Amino acid sequence: MPELGYALSSEEHGPDDLVDYAVRAESVGFEHALLSDHYHPWVRRQGESPFVWSTLGGIARETESLQVGTGVTCPIKRLHPALVAQASATAASMFDDRFFLGVGTGENLNEHVVGGRWPPHPERLAMLEEAVGIIRDLWTGEERSHHGEYFDVENATLFTVPDETPPLYVAAGGETTAAVVDDLGDGLIGTAPDESLLDAYDGDGPRYGQVTVCWAETDAEARRQAHEHWPNVATPGSLGQELRTPAHFEQVAELISEDDVAGSMTCSADADDHVDAIQLFADAGYDHVYVHQVGPNQDGFFDFYEEEVLPSFS
Repeated sequence: MPELGYALSSEEHGPDDLVDYAVRAESVGFEHALLSDHYHPWVRRQGESPFVWSTLGGIARETESLQVGTGVTCPIKRLHPALVAQASATAASMFDDRFFLGVGTGENLNEHVVGGRWPPHPERLAMLEEAVGIIRDLWTGEERSHHGEYFDVENATLFTVPDETPPLYVAAGGETTAAVVDDLGDGLIGTAPDESLLDAYDGDGPRYGQVTVCWAETDAEARRQAHEHWPNVATPGSLGQELRTPAHFEQVAELISEDDVAGSMTCSADADDHVDAIQLFADAGYDHVYVHQVGPNQDGFFDFYEEEVLPSFS
């Protein structure tokens, strides 16, 4: 039976609301939460994109038992790995042993903002491997210098480090990345109930899967809200990694119907549908499943899950 968590969607909610939702998630029985790390929302209708490391500080002070991580941080373009090492070490110090760092190869939407070319995925994966090595070296608290193929670090020392090194989990969207996750990280993060993805992962660390849902009082309202607030769920192919701006995603969204969105995620008022969506991830091999509720109705979602969904997994 999977451990259930909650997705803190920084594209849809401001920092104070995200802190409040983390507190509420803990109170209703979710055991972990992953906070998305974006510079832009996917579409402007979503409306937010706070700096993840500031938000994490608030969550650390207001929660007591919730395990919290980034879902996920890209340490190869917008943020140098030496800065990610410092930010994550500080977060881990504030959370004690409740923080983990999730990393991935990123999306052009967020990473192009500092200029420079957007590398193809094989190159980004090589950059991620080098970045993870730098992060782990700096987490030791020892002075480090590094002159690699992609990054330079000179005489850097982290003076604020946690007593225990936090876990580092790697996001994989395909089998190529999943196959190297065990060499890079302590576990895997995915967004699809794809057994072949998990079969390609050769490690024994935790497997986190994100299931995207929209609960509302009726199925029709759930479908409407999902189409309004999260049309990007039906973006085809690799466009999600390649498009540069929210405006580009909005142009694609004009071609995406409500049926397309409802076919790509669970839009339902029925608890059985939500249980089945979570179980699909569990059956694929995920031992941690975190739920992303699309749209503004987070309070109703928490009530619904506390009463009708979480008991099925207790």
